[in-house]
Amino acid sequence: MKRLITPLLTALAAAAPVVARGQPAGGPPPPLAAGPFVFDTAEQHKLRAVVVATGLAHPWSMAFLPDGGILVTEREGRLRIVRNGVLDPQPIAGVPAVSEKRLAGLMDIALHPRFATNHLVYLTYSKPDPVTYKTALARGRLEGNELVDVQELFASEAHVDNAASASRVVFAKDGTLFMSIGGATVFQQSDKQAQDPSLYTGKIIRLRDDGSVPPDNPFVGRAGYKPEIYSLGHRNTLGLFVHPETGELWQNENGPLGGDELNVIRAGKNYGWPLVTYGRQYSGPRVSDKTQMEGMEDPVVFWVPSIAPSGLTIYTGSQFPKWKGNVFVGSLRVGEITVTGHLERIVVTERGEALRRETLLLDLKQRVRDVRQSPDGLLYVLTEENDSALIRLEPAQ
Repeated sequence: MKRLITPLLTALAAAAPVVARGQPAGGPPPPLAAGPFVFDTAEQHKLRAVVVATGLAHPWSMAFLPDGGILVTEREGRLRIVRNGVLDPQPIAGVPAVSEKRLAGLMDIALHPRFATNHLVYLTYSKPDPVTYKTALARGRLEGNELVDVQELFASEAHVDNAASASRVVFAKDGTLFMSIGGATVFQQSDKQAQDPSLYTGKIIRLRDDGSVPPDNPFVGRAGYKPEIYSLGHRNTLGLFVHPETGELWQNENGPLGGDELNVIRAGKNYGWPLVTYGRQYSGPRVSDKTQMEGMEDPVVFWVPSIAPSGLTIYTGSQFPKWKGNVFVGSLRVGEITVTGHLERIVVTERGEALRRETLLLDLKQRVRDVRQSPDGLLYVLTEENDSALIRLEPAQ
């Protein structure tokens, strides 16, 4: 019998389609209708999703200006502004040049905590280079429709994986800033850049607002460690958020085939990639045979199959009182199947223990790149396509 089965399995394997890395099954997403879309959820009822603006090209992130405008980054290197529901056709001038390909390009944006007086805007991006990718942080002063006095504050070492150049930046309550650096999507067990403390790859770093190193960083003065490093062992961070009430730093990162994580980030801690993970290589084998290890931090939530998390916020407003304290994560797709992107809601305890999860906006069949809470307590969502939309979630009454 074995003699018969073995040739049969060999023939079936030869006939099976080869699934390439980054090639999910399914077709392109349908065009987004004009809306609004009325929907209900398990705990917060009678809601609607309103399309605020369309015509954005691969948007990455957004920031809310004191005058009500919304700044939106586009991966190709444009900084756009939406005012009163209208996307200004003229991009903001003065943005640094970027190297754009797949996940490389212009990425996150953050306003200085004293933006109302200093008008400082911070951007993460991939520096132009024909072969490699360096993740950089720059700041400039917003004057009208232009960034002026733009200066580079930080740049990582070069890496070659444009599919993992993602970066986020967020300010802490003490005025320092956290910045994530990707590039650690390895597929060989011997390659452990995220574990190498002499590299920025696969790390979260902490800087002062001028780009200098805070003296209380966990590895300052330690031989072989970059002094900017705050945490290590990350694959590709696509969500970074400082809780405005607790000051905790929350993060989500993409696994490969499964193994996405939601983490609470602590100073000096190691989050395991690629030594500890629930993920598999895109060809099928496990990246590691370990899901826990002494000295490595466990995630608050992990996803198998992957949801390709992107964007992260914890709701603290009053517009959706039953969602207060809930974690919201954008999803680009589920289980390597297209048109499955959505917004995921996670209920957590005060100790950071996940209780339940809910899938929102799945019927729109859109990839979700970012989610943010506006100053008036509503939620805004960015979709991810060549022609993307900015969507607002609000009570339907």
